[in-house]
Amino acid sequence: MRLVAYQAHGKDGLGVVDTESRIIPLSDAAPSLPSDLIQILENPDGLDLVRKAVAGRQGSIALSEVRLKPFLRHPNAIWALALNFKTHIAETGLTTSPDYPHIFMRTVASFVGHGEPLRCPPPEVARAFDYEGELAVVIGKPGRHIPPERAIEHVAGYTCLNEGSVREYQIQNRQFGLGKNFEESGSYGPWLMTADEFGDPAKQRVITRVNGVTRQSSTLDDMLFDVAHVVSYLSEGYRLRPGDLIAMGTPGALKPQPGDTEGLDMSKQYGPFKVPGLVHMKPDDVVDVEITGLGILSNSVKADTPRTYSAL
Repeated sequence: MRLVAYQAHGKDGLGVVDTESRIIPLSDAAPSLPSDLIQILENPDGLDLVRKAVAGRQGSIALSEVRLKPFLRHPNAIWALALNFKTHIAETGLTTSPDYPHIFMRTVASFVGHGEPLRCPPPEVARAFDYEGELAVVIGKPGRHIPPERAIEHVAGYTCLNEGSVREYQIQNRQFGLGKNFEESGSYGPWLMTADEFGDPAKQRVITRVNGVTRQSSTLDDMLFDVAHVVSYLSEGYRLRPGDLIAMGTPGALKPQPGDTEGLDMSKQYGPFKVPGLVHMKPDDVVDVEITGLGILSNSVKADTPRTYSAL
């Protein structure tokens, strides 16, 4: 199944996308079920109840006519991995542990949904606003001390994620912190695809395009730590909860092709690492993150408000 949170005619809804790219509203198919996906995941039979409710139904709302929203309203935790792709480790020259994933956290407020604009910091604040195309994992079944061979049982599904990063602030301290949590700097979506439909992540590829130009492209088996290892590792110290989101890290930049003047122009790179093929996100860009077999997350980029005091 592909589950989406959406807004149509001023009302929020939760639904399942059918094969014709139409939404089956759960308020119609299963009015007794919660309208919050995390609450559905908290029910051990929640996804099965959704499947039964939508079986044989056709969507009544065109996917193209709604505004998609982040489908996890208030997850207990959003975990993220740094330096989890070998190509990204190689291009930065940074070292990381071969035994333990490099983990940090992000806030709910730092993400928007598919089709919603990312906020680009004003140039007087930061100029190195970078895309990071990633696979994200959504936990469905709670668990602690999960062995790797049981880890996928705890995964509800997967989504595409753009882990937008403000590099100047990221390098100000070893915890990454604010540089990974600017307001509406990242996105995920367009939907949650359940694990049974997506299958083995290692067989798929992550691709990031900026204004139609491919800037990242890597198979997911280039990850240093796979999904099962990361789920198991996190559960050693923390009871994973339904709706927890895990961003699995990003690959390195794709080398620029002949004629790619933007990707070859290193003078317009302002981050700590100068990498051929890397471009920073800027207002009016359109950034797509595709996970093959899963979908495409697309966001425009808009200028954030200038540096002015706000009490709102």
